[in-house]
Amino acid sequence: MGRRGRRLAVLASLGAALVACSSGGGGARPGDGEGAGAGDPVLAGGAGTVFDTSRNAFALPLRTLSREERRAFAVGNSFFNDNWVTAPASTEGRDGLGPTFNAQSCSSCHFKDGRAAPPAGPDDPGRGLLLRLSVPGPGGRAVAVPGYGDQLQDRAVVGVPAEARARVSYRERRGAYADGTPYVLAEPVYELVDPAYGPLPDDLQVSPRVAPALIGVGLLEAVPEADVLARADALDADGDGISGRPNLVGDLRHGGTTLGRFGWKANVATVEQQVAHAFLGDIGITSSLLPDPDCPVEQAACAAAPTGGAPEIDDHKLGRVTFYSRTLAVPARRDVDAPGSARGEEVFADLGCGSCHAPRLRTGPSDIAGLADQVIFPYTDLLLHDLGPGLTDGRPDHEATGREWRTAPLWGLGLVPDVNGHSRYLHDGRARDLTEAVLWHGGEAEAAQRGFVGLSAEDRAALVAYLESL
Repeated sequence: MGRRGRRLAVLASLGAALVACSSGGGGARPGDGEGAGAGDPVLAGGAGTVFDTSRNAFALPLRTLSREERRAFAVGNSFFNDNWVTAPASTEGRDGLGPTFNAQSCSSCHFKDGRAAPPAGPDDPGRGLLLRLSVPGPGGRAVAVPGYGDQLQDRAVVGVPAEARARVSYRERRGAYADGTPYVLAEPVYELVDPAYGPLPDDLQVSPRVAPALIGVGLLEAVPEADVLARADALDADGDGISGRPNLVGDLRHGGTTLGRFGWKANVATVEQQVAHAFLGDIGITSSLLPDPDCPVEQAACAAAPTGGAPEIDDHKLGRVTFYSRTLAVPARRDVDAPGSARGEEVFADLGCGSCHAPRLRTGPSDIAGLADQVIFPYTDLLLHDLGPGLTDGRPDHEATGREWRTAPLWGLGLVPDVNGHSRYLHDGRARDLTEAVLWHGGEAEAAQRGFVGLSAEDRAALVAYLESL
């Protein structure tokens, strides 16, 4: 067994001990005792952290799940991976695909529950990227595009025209670090071709978004709303240049307005709603939360196509996929003692990256015991931040402006190449490695980006080593 293997074995033993303690009546919990509440950064997902660096590292359940919960996880996994088919079909319960859609299953975009990559070139029909669409509406709000809705569906069932095709190309943006080392960034340019339902408007707003990794979403959902709001500083009252603010969105299940946590713009409140939106927008499957087929009035063939029922996914299946998504575990932090990692952590702090990518959060109560009262290390504050003109999509989303994005969690970052076979980052996958991801930051992160450009080559490498360990 190599050094890395021994390290993981030791951590697995530690994790097992923590699970045993947290499940016993009155036993110690992670973060209790000496240094109460601090947690162990290696246990990124608290007591449910898994110790796996294989291609399945993002697809494992919380270690703390009961036997019954593991059965529910397995059922949800099946629904997550199965392809939906055109209605009517003999496979009742899995028919109703489309009529327009982007993918046939959840795993088509979230391969192995991980991060998707953008198309490799103009004619690559990559399934991990979707385009949000809108036109400006009253008060600057985004409204659906006549004939096309609010998401481009580039596939359709037989007899129904697909809406359009997206092409992506890249243009170079060149720069140099303070030490003279040059770098080249790739700026994506999107083009919609072959529109089937009339000309696209001149004021069309397009927001490209790749499917993110799903690890830890249940833990993020369990962070108390008050704790997230307490970090907000919309007017930058403390003068540190960071003015995170919440996105407030509708609650489809209970009504009213609540904190948005999920999606690149924090435009969805709960994991269940995120699952329901993906079923409808990406696969064309209706649910009790979103019961209306995605067929704009101009799409007569879409409206006339047969359905798989009303709704097409029942609450039991929707609940199982939601449970599966909520209980996907976070892999342990790795290579903590690797050369440069400790220095990289110092650089991360010195640049102020933790002002938005808050290392530590704590969950509150949850209906799933393994998600409750956990010290976690997701490196996000779940708030919106202005990332500058370089990353703007020009499209508002609820309270988010075109320049604002939710702070992306960093846990599991270094395993993306192992799980998904690529190293593409940011909301549209434009960054081809972690250094490019940092270089694209602007707005509230401009000072940190300038500090990164000014680092020595050794400190830049140390920061990357630290990020790859998360």
